[in-house]
Order: sequence, then C-alpha cells, then structure tokens
Amino acid sequence: MSRRLLKLIDVRPRPGHPSQGQLIAGNNILRCALGKGGITAFKREGDGATPLAQMRLLYGFKRPDKNVASPSALRLSPLRSNDGWCEVSSDRNYNRRVRIPYGASHETMWRKDSLYDICIVMDWNIRPRRRANGSAIFFHLARPGYTPTEGCIALSRADMDRLLPHLSCRTIIRVLR
Repeated sequence: MSRRLLKLIDVRPRPGHPSQGQLIAGNNILRCALGKGGITAFKREGDGATPLAQMRLLYGFKRPDKNVASPSALRLSPLRSNDGWCEVSSDRNYNRRVRIPYGASHETMWRKDSLYDICIVMDWNIRPRRRANGSAIFFHLARPGYTPTEGCIALSRADMDRLLPHLSCRTIIRVLR
C-alpha cells in the first residue's frame, strides 16, 4: 500500500456469506466481518445488521497496553478500563461514550477478546442521533474466523495495522450490497 491517505473504502458482502465481506481499500481487497444480520438499509437498534450507508471515520480508541504503534492521521485516543458506549435509545447519552459503571445498558470498550484494541467510531447515528437507529457501529478488530459482529465492520489485526496509516477523518467507508 502506498503512503497516501484513503478517501473511500468500499465494503461488500461475500457472495453466499452475508455476514462476511470484502473491504476494498485502494488496490487491496481485504477480508472483513459484518453484522450477523447482514447489510440493511433499515438499521434498527439490536438487529445485528451493518447499515447500508456511507460513513465517515470520526476518531478512534486504542488500548495503550496492546502495542498499537501504527501511525495514523486519524485521532486515536487511549482507551481506558472504564470506557463504555451507551446503547439505550431513551438515555440522554445514547450512542455516546460513557464512563462505567453506567446506569443504562452499555457496551464495555475494554475487552478481554481484543476486539476493541483498535476501535474507530464511524459516523452512524451520531449527529443527529435518532432513537433506536443503531448504536456502537464501529470499525474494529475481527474475531478468529471472521465470525459476525453486532453490526460493525471488523478486520484482522494485521490488516488493520496495514490500513491505519492511510486513514483520516476524511476517509469514508461505503457499505454496498
């Protein structure tokens, strides 16, 4: 991959495997995991689907204890052990970072399974936030075997490390069918 920043990344489902995809970044085609509900144009909270959308990369988090050395033009803040992400659509902090313990249901960002060792927030239901339109749609690390996500897009650690230097807040991920 050349050192240039990527403006557009396309994501398509793998034929016959709706919860796995192909991520096209420049001339590179990378395997990725998608939501267990496949891709949908009608994203709802808890449906497990990846939204059919164009989403800008906003910023990200990295585990300071996991040796994330890849430089990036995208702001990557250190993840803290008390970071969470609110997923209750009636809560005032719906689809926002919260500190845990937190009263409403939330995603724990500091995980044992390493999925969020590198976690990038995509511009899905951020501004404006619409109740029940889906929360915590991230670009993060994949589980072994690229098992389905809850609606996120996930890459292997090696592929994410290769891609990070080419990402910025101007990069758009376009999810297609």
